[in-house]
Amino acid sequence: MQNRIDKLADWAFQTKATDLFLHEGEIPRVRTNNQITSTSEPPLERKELEDFWLHCRADPEKNQEQDTSHITPGGRRIRVNLYKSMGSLAAVLRPIKSSIPSLEELGAPQGLLTDWISRPAGLIIISGPTGSGKSTTLASALQWVNKNQPRHIVTIEDPIEYLFENDQSYFSQRELHADTPSFASALRASLRQSPDIILLGEVRDEETAKISLQAAETGHLVIVTLHSSGVRDSLDRLTNLFPHSMRDGLLKLLSQHLIGILSQQLLPRPDGGLLLAVEHLQNEAATRSWIKDNNLAEISDHLNRTDNAANCSFLRYLAAAVQQGYLETEVARQAAPNTQDFDRILSGIS
Repeated sequence: MQNRIDKLADWAFQTKATDLFLHEGEIPRVRTNNQITSTSEPPLERKELEDFWLHCRADPEKNQEQDTSHITPGGRRIRVNLYKSMGSLAAVLRPIKSSIPSLEELGAPQGLLTDWISRPAGLIIISGPTGSGKSTTLASALQWVNKNQPRHIVTIEDPIEYLFENDQSYFSQRELHADTPSFASALRASLRQSPDIILLGEVRDEETAKISLQAAETGHLVIVTLHSSGVRDSLDRLTNLFPHSMRDGLLKLLSQHLIGILSQQLLPRPDGGLLLAVEHLQNEAATRSWIKDNNLAEISDHLNRTDNAANCSFLRYLAAAVQQGYLETEVARQAAPNTQDFDRILSGIS
């Protein structure tokens, strides 16, 4: 039974689909070029999904949801999210890639990221909503290190999304559930593994945030992701992981050891592709005191008015992308955090 799901996965990802949707009693669907379409397959039976769950080390009777990975008989590695919907079994599959695009190919700020990731220690935050390409940006940055620097890179992911082949660098890739019981446990253990760079797939709670900052403080370069919509929201979200009694200490540590925050989203281009739209803050000079004092309004103003290439707001980036023909005005306007400010900035540069 499971063989049909393996065949579906191989077919879907060979045809450049980015996601395969499986649901008990439903026709399998795929996402291609950000559009979801039905396949010609008949609906999936519960037994097929049960077998798949069990093969992915999840109990369909006991588990409600689980992130994991799966390898098809053909050797294709797949990221899997198992979940239940109104009592029915379901799953979303996404390919784990070994071909990693360069930062230049992504349209990411290459000079900025390579500068940040070459630092000996500190904290780098990559943020954005689900599906905004955070994992790809991280993989591209680490691949640049792999090709240029002899460093030990420990990744802790849920699950692994890109596979690295050792070049100049040496990778230790660890997956939640398969290799370690928790992010916090793996993060603590990584400090005894002589790492130069630690990649933490996602900061989800106070404990992982605290250990990440401690690792940065003790001389490691730590890279984390956050599900947040911009630089200001990233700082706010990280701060809110801690109780009020601990926030002053957190903000002081963050002001001292944060290297920078890159927030991103993917937007449709007029030519049918996707544009990586970014907002970024490099922590230096005045920003250190603003972070320490939790002065988020001053940080937002700084991003919107500075001429420093290391700092840019979504508003400025989106307006420039429209002016240069990379985005349609309405697409950029809908993506802007404040439409009135976007209209004002756009009219000022037109």
